[in-house]
Amino acid sequence: MSENILVITEHLQGRVLDITYVMLAGARRLAEQTGGKVIAVLLGYKAQSLAGDFNAEAVHSYDRPSLEHFSPDACLRVLEAEINDEQPRAVLLGHTTLGMDVAGGLSARLNLPLVSQVQRFDGSNFVCQICGGKIMAEGPLPGETALVTMVPGGYRPEDGRGQTPPILEKQAPGLEGMRVRLSHFIEPEAGDVDIAKESVLVSVGRGLQNQNDLETIERLAKDLRGAVSASRPLVDKGWLPTSRLVGKSGKAVKPKMYLALGISGAPEHSEAITGSDLIIAVNTDPNAPIFNVAKYGVVMDMYELIESLSNALEQEAHAA
Repeated sequence: MSENILVITEHLQGRVLDITYVMLAGARRLAEQTGGKVIAVLLGYKAQSLAGDFNAEAVHSYDRPSLEHFSPDACLRVLEAEINDEQPRAVLLGHTTLGMDVAGGLSARLNLPLVSQVQRFDGSNFVCQICGGKIMAEGPLPGETALVTMVPGGYRPEDGRGQTPPILEKQAPGLEGMRVRLSHFIEPEAGDVDIAKESVLVSVGRGLQNQNDLETIERLAKDLRGAVSASRPLVDKGWLPTSRLVGKSGKAVKPKMYLALGISGAPEHSEAITGSDLIIAVNTDPNAPIFNVAKYGVVMDMYELIESLSNALEQEAHAA
């Protein structure tokens, strides 16, 4: 057994996802306690250039055409071999559609304990969110090797970046007979606004009570020289198009300011906004997970804040 920490990196269509850097930052914190090294595991095809800024002692690269696109079968085979070879103290995966697709299978195949929705490490203990983020649970990593799925919020992605680590090319096991393969990517239809390019976003969630209230949100966004976006519940209701969806199944955004109104902050949403320069959250629930990723937060009815903020912006406009 070793005290090293493996980080299973995530990338999509030539871009490293922010959850990878969050995990690298968490792995660095954990490795300080175990005394081990941080090793990033990169599966792909001609993808070594993606590892140029990983905050790790080494990168283990598995380079095969059959790994160019995500395949749960292929990932399971490669990661099972990697974990058996390395015998690490912990293996970090994203609590994402990709990470969760393989974490359970690895746990079953290797008979390893799995701790899910970990936000950060306190010493050698994990701190995870349960009950939709309303309760934080803490405890020591179980077993000699533990699988961990991580959510955003505990670490800044920039802390997971560093200088170019050495890359060790490793031989992948046989990858014939895969049951699942990628056919093609389905891109969302282009909307009237590309929220990924907006510098200011006013984002609304379940706290918006009526569809007609969107007119007020639109005015506020206009006054702030921004655009309106939303979390999954409003898009599911048909109040806003999919092009305005922020989240794992929508778009990742990096505005200068992200104003979250009535959004609880589920991991699928929080992961997509951690690249924002400034996150401001408004929610009536003081335990809403959105406050874990926000720089500023206020516990109040979003309608009260909208009224006060709109009045202040109106007075400023008249004064100018």
